[in-house]
Amino acid sequence: MIGRTMSGLRTNPSSGPVMSRISALAENVLLMRAMTRPRAVFPGQFILVNRRTTQREFLLRPDDETNNAFVYCMAEAAQRCDVKIVLSQMEANHHHTMLFDPDGRHVEFREHFHKMMAKSQNALRGRWENLWASVEPCNVEVLSLEDVLDKLVYIATNPVKDGLVEKVSHWPGPNFVKALLTGKPMKAHRPKHFFREDGPMPREVELVLGLPDDLEGKAEFLAELGRRITEVEEACARERQQTGRRVIGRRRILRQSWRDRPTSREPRRGLRPRVAGRDKELRIAALQRNKEWEVEYREAYRNLRAGTPVDFPYGTYWLRRFANVRVKPPPQAT
Repeated sequence: MIGRTMSGLRTNPSSGPVMSRISALAENVLLMRAMTRPRAVFPGQFILVNRRTTQREFLLRPDDETNNAFVYCMAEAAQRCDVKIVLSQMEANHHHTMLFDPDGRHVEFREHFHKMMAKSQNALRGRWENLWASVEPCNVEVLSLEDVLDKLVYIATNPVKDGLVEKVSHWPGPNFVKALLTGKPMKAHRPKHFFREDGPMPREVELVLGLPDDLEGKAEFLAELGRRITEVEEACARERQQTGRRVIGRRRILRQSWRDRPTSREPRRGLRPRVAGRDKELRIAALQRNKEWEVEYREAYRNLRAGTPVDFPYGTYWLRRFANVRVKPPPQAT
C-alpha cells in the first residue's frame, strides 16, 4: 500500500527498513526551509570529474596495489551504473576522469566509485579518516566533441605539464592513455587488502575505455588525440630546455611517502564551472537551460512543500530517486 507523508511524499511501507530510512531522509529534506543549489542530471552527456584527496596528501601515490584498486573500483562502478569511461588519470593526490553517461546515472557512479576507492585505500594505508577532500568535487558538463578532445588532452598530459615526467607513458600510474588509444581492455583483480574473498564483488574486472558506440569517426578522433598529446610533450620539453628545469621523474615519484603533500599554496575560492565549451553560443545556451531548469525546480519544490501535487522538471535526480516524486517526460526533440 502506498501512502503519503505530511509533505506529500509518496511512501511504500513494504519497501523495507533501508528504504524507510531513505524516505525519512527525503521527508526531512522536503521540510527544510533552505536547500542546496539543485542540479539537473540529463542522459547522454560527457562529464568531466575532478576530485582531490584531503589536504592534498599523496594518498593515491602510484604503486601496484593502488593502481590495481583504482582500475578495479572504477571498472566495477562503471559496469554497475552503465557509464562509459572515456579516459582517466590518477595522480598522487587527485584524479581527472572523462565519462559518457548514456542513462543519467553518473551521480550513482561517482558515489559508488569514490566510496569504494576510499574504503579500499584507507584499508591499504591503515587510515580511518576521509580520503577525499570535503570540498564539492568538480563535475563539469562538456558541451561539444571538440571540447571533449581538449579535455582529453588535458587529462592525458597532466603529469607532463605538472613537471612530474617527460612523457605521458612514463607516469607510473595506470596507463589509461595507452588503453584508450589501442583499444585494449585494462584488467584488475579484487584487492585482497579490503574486499572479502567470499564477498559479492567480482574476482576480476575489465575496463574498456572508449567513446560512445554510435559516434562516427572514432579512429580519426583518437589519431588526433595522440597527435595533440605528442605536441604537448614536445612543447613541455622545449620549455624545460629554455628554463633549465627538470622533471621529478618516475623513480622519485615512487619513493615519495603517501603522507607527503605539495609545498605550493593551494588556490582557493575559485570559480566552479558546471559547463565547459569554447563555443560561446553553446555555452550560453547550456547556462540558460540550466537557469530555466533551476527556476522550474524551485517552484515545484515550493509547491510540493505546500502540499500541492506537482510534476518536477525533467532532469530531477535526487527527489526522483529517493522521494519518488513525479517527473515530467523528456522534451520532444525539435
